[in-house]
Amino acid sequence: MNQLISKLTIAVLLTASAALAQDKIQLTTDLPKPLFVGTPVPIKVPNLEPKLTVEHPDFQVPVGTTNLAKGKKVTASDSEPVVGTLDLITDGDKEGDEGSWVELGPGKQWVQIDLEKEANIYALMVWHFHSQERVYFDIVAQVSDDPKFEKDVTTLFNADAANELGLGAGSDHPYIESYKGKLIDGKGVKARYVRLYSKGNTTNKLNHYIEVEVFGKPAA
Repeated sequence: MNQLISKLTIAVLLTASAALAQDKIQLTTDLPKPLFVGTPVPIKVPNLEPKLTVEHPDFQVPVGTTNLAKGKKVTASDSEPVVGTLDLITDGDKEGDEGSWVELGPGKQWVQIDLEKEANIYALMVWHFHSQERVYFDIVAQVSDDPKFEKDVTTLFNADAANELGLGAGSDHPYIESYKGKLIDGKGVKARYVRLYSKGNTTNKLNHYIEVEVFGKPAA
């Protein structure tokens, strides 16, 4: 009898596991064309993440997951960007040409996307700049239901090892920008607002964004 119960339990678990697997799909997104211009700048940054060897990493998300950031309102610490406008960050254009990116001032800067309602966030895709290989410093990605990010803040990614931004020291690796973008695990966290920080890059002290996608589903 005990053996029969054990076999039934295993069968139920396997069935449930298979059902869960069927409810997940590979996350993919349209990628821009590769674009490199100008003279390469040497990059000397410790603890760099290895370059991505595939265009779409193996990352599963629930069926029905969509880009909730498309067309949503963007605000920033720099209300008057040096180049471009904040709406470029969620307009769907991921190309690396001039006119596709927004340039914020030097030093610590952030951009914030209002998803308009709370959602389960499964992944972020971020393109800062990809017409040249460069590393952006102190990248931090956070989500919250508080538009001021003063409470109930969840950090999804933190490459600020020295805590230069004052948000806490992070253990994630800095990475070289490319047309493939950067995938950040959202862990299914519930939140309405997404905020991304940076503090200059290996080429200059400015901060750039081409596109940010937020993959999730409206919270039940």
